[in-house]
Amino acid sequence: MALGLVFPSFMQIHQPLSLCSFNSSTVRKTFLARNSNGQEPSSTGSIAVKEKKAFPGKPEADVVVIGSGIAGLCCAGLLARYGQDVLVLESHDLPGGAAHSFEIKGYKFDSGPSLFSGFQSRGPQANPLAQVLDALGVSLPCVKYDSWMVYIPEGEFLSRIGPTEFFKAFTMWVFSGLQDLEKYGTPNAVQEWQKLLDAILPMSAAAMALPPLSIRGDFGVLSTAAARYAPSLLKSFVQMGPQGALGATKLLRPFSEVIDSLELKDPFIRNWVDLLSFLLAGVKTNGILSAEMVYMFAEWYKPGSCLEYPLHGTGAVVDALVQGMKKFGGRLSLGSHVEKIVIENDRASGVKLRSGQFVRAKKAVISNASMWDTLKLLPKEVVPKSYLDRVNTTPQCESFMHLHLGFDAEGIREDLGIHHIVVNDWERGVDADQNVVLISIPSVLSPDLAPPGKHVLHAYLPGTEPFGLWEGLDRRSTEYKNLKVERSEVMWRAVERAIGAGFSRDKCEVKLVGTPLTHQRFLRRNRGTYGPAIEAGKNSFPGHSTPIPQLYCCGDSTFPGIGVPAVAASGAIVANSLVSVSQHSQLLDAIGI
Repeated sequence: MALGLVFPSFMQIHQPLSLCSFNSSTVRKTFLARNSNGQEPSSTGSIAVKEKKAFPGKPEADVVVIGSGIAGLCCAGLLARYGQDVLVLESHDLPGGAAHSFEIKGYKFDSGPSLFSGFQSRGPQANPLAQVLDALGVSLPCVKYDSWMVYIPEGEFLSRIGPTEFFKAFTMWVFSGLQDLEKYGTPNAVQEWQKLLDAILPMSAAAMALPPLSIRGDFGVLSTAAARYAPSLLKSFVQMGPQGALGATKLLRPFSEVIDSLELKDPFIRNWVDLLSFLLAGVKTNGILSAEMVYMFAEWYKPGSCLEYPLHGTGAVVDALVQGMKKFGGRLSLGSHVEKIVIENDRASGVKLRSGQFVRAKKAVISNASMWDTLKLLPKEVVPKSYLDRVNTTPQCESFMHLHLGFDAEGIREDLGIHHIVVNDWERGVDADQNVVLISIPSVLSPDLAPPGKHVLHAYLPGTEPFGLWEGLDRRSTEYKNLKVERSEVMWRAVERAIGAGFSRDKCEVKLVGTPLTHQRFLRRNRGTYGPAIEAGKNSFPGHSTPIPQLYCCGDSTFPGIGVPAVAASGAIVANSLVSVSQHSQLLDAIGI
């Protein structure tokens, strides 16, 4: 999880924002709010600042954005491009939220997302983050690759994307003797995989018919999306034929229904699709929208498919968004902790910082915090009981364990590969704790992330670590330290399995273990959660408006959900909804979609 895989379909019905549009104003001079020490972020997004005693520069803006996560930066960047005066307030000393990067002893670490695709795509079907970067006129150089290593109970194999590559890799693996067909699979596994692709790839035209950047949260969507792209949507249904069109009606249903309708029985195929679903959205196939999975299959198993890793690390994504926002006059203030959202005359009028400084928002406050953390910023007396109950009863995904390592590459095989996925036990389920470990070694593709002759590694348990095990522990206590050793061991073993001979724990120059309390503390995440555990067919992600006029939300607590492309889309939806339909349409024309 925390992967930049693919983005959900925008065919899901969502709650309108009921917004008043802003009028365009003159684009302002680019200005980055400097920190108390006068520094500005480096090219890697790394900078150390102290809590500021007073807010620098003008303590007001048209729009104040709380948090500099991917959603917040996408929203702020687009609003700045629309001519709004935008100010992003970030509590941390680094921008990027869960996607920030940090440096220790010359090793530059990713803190979250590491598996990306679609950055270089353009046009109506592009990744929403790519569309935002395109709108901001900034580029993101990437290294392309097409595979990752998979370690499962039955054995291990190199998984490739593309219409036939996974097919070939899987076939070779099945017949290599690594899989016990009687225990783990059937001779029909390859045929079932092809049957799945044949059924769902035709649906992708409908799932990809509406460009993410065309969506807005009011009735203006009828112009920017429905009317504008109706011909292409109609064409996609015609091309699918009656059977495909019938299948497209399942796009808003759980993907498990598609699998069941195809009568897929092979254990490996069902486990593999469960794993892909879990990596994408934090739930198995019975909880994810078919549209999300259909889009992912279309992105990964079409001709010319590839994965992309940003040169200079995930921090380069954050840098690009900050650069784009600054280009159009947006401001970013690090080390500016928002203590509360100020309500005046029943409307959100600004925020109060921990320093006591009031920052006025003349038109809107947008929270990129989670729904639970946003709720904490509001005075209790202004929150309707219905809203409070919905937030408090929304189930949460569990948290993370992280292992960041910097180690000597001497004696390590040269064909190491950037990504490795370890599944210890299919029977327990991919969402069980201590079961699935994701490993990223980005210095394989971007050597500048580590000192010469070294590697940088990030391993993590993806949203499966129970917060309850850690709740109430003192981070300085022996009990906490012992639990870190115990709960991180599964990641160490996975790393040793993936890297193989030549790796030694003693060779690691940097060893960092992050826990759910780390997640909670540094990312300001309630209970360190990955996000809402909302299952398709049972509930839907909230819209972006709140019961408080002029207060809106973006990020993984809102439609379309969890994942880098999804949160980028949420930020874009809010920004689009805060301007006129005319301005929105002009932007779509400008970027050619």
